[in-house]
Amino acid sequence: RRGSFEFLRSAHRTVEGGNMFRNQYDTDVTTWSPQGRLFQVEYAMEAVKQGGCAVGIRNKTHAVLAALKLSQDSDLSSYQKKVFKIDNHIGIAVSGLIADGRILSRYMRNECLNHKFVYESPLPVARLVRDVADRHQVATARSWKRPFGVGLLCIGHDQTGPHLFQTCPSGNYWEYYAIAMGARSQASKTYLEKKLEDFESSSLDDLVKHALRALEESCGTRKADDKDSKLTLQNCTVAIVGENKPLLILDGEDVKEYVDAIHQEQEATTATATTAAAAAEMSIDTSSDMPSGPAGEAGVQPPTDPTNESGGADTQPMEEG
Repeated sequence: RRGSFEFLRSAHRTVEGGNMFRNQYDTDVTTWSPQGRLFQVEYAMEAVKQGGCAVGIRNKTHAVLAALKLSQDSDLSSYQKKVFKIDNHIGIAVSGLIADGRILSRYMRNECLNHKFVYESPLPVARLVRDVADRHQVATARSWKRPFGVGLLCIGHDQTGPHLFQTCPSGNYWEYYAIAMGARSQASKTYLEKKLEDFESSSLDDLVKHALRALEESCGTRKADDKDSKLTLQNCTVAIVGENKPLLILDGEDVKEYVDAIHQEQEATTATATTAAAAAEMSIDTSSDMPSGPAGEAGVQPPTDPTNESGGADTQPMEEG
């Protein structure tokens, strides 16, 4: 517990640029600061912001998750699993402390099994999210506990249709049409806001591509030499659930078709933009070579009509200024 708390504290100190130091109000989760802040809860929320990016989208029939898996800087380390199956109709993506995410995923699985055993029907998605949010909140109200340093994106399908929820270490939860969380997620949110109107009419394949494009936006903000600066088969996972379609998790070679498709679209868009820029530059060069006067020389006035309306007398040409 102490080690996890120190990680959450260091995460917040990193985000604040080194200005956040130990104080007498962050020793346990039930101590309020004079400004009305709970520092340990803020530390947990900052840990979520530094986790790997995850994107969720839903329309009238399906819900899709796409998560970016991260690894250590060394090429010898593997990628951490970010997407978990809860039941045939529910899946989650985690951002933050993966160990805390595994604890919550085990709790959610047990809740689904208990409900199915007692009522012989799948657990409604909204009820499960409410229960796990309550578990989040209880951890912020006990002095011998610490907040869960993880946020969840939960997709599911029940009798009311597809759903997409996000939970927070503070105990809050929200339902969305599209959302992104984790490190550098603002770029993904910007993409989702631009394409929000297209999601309702999108097919399942297009919905998956939208999720991966949004995830690619967060990868593009990384350094060029970072091995996760581009979406690959190894560092992304997709989960799909919908009407008459149980939860399906795509990983590795299973996502190759979608990743290759969005990369080909990006290359085609780049080639089109390059061609248009070259054509515009060529048109500018051509217009600069055209003569500026009828005789091909600047400053030469065109010949005037020798007769005028007044009397047909010759008119004198104007002298050059």
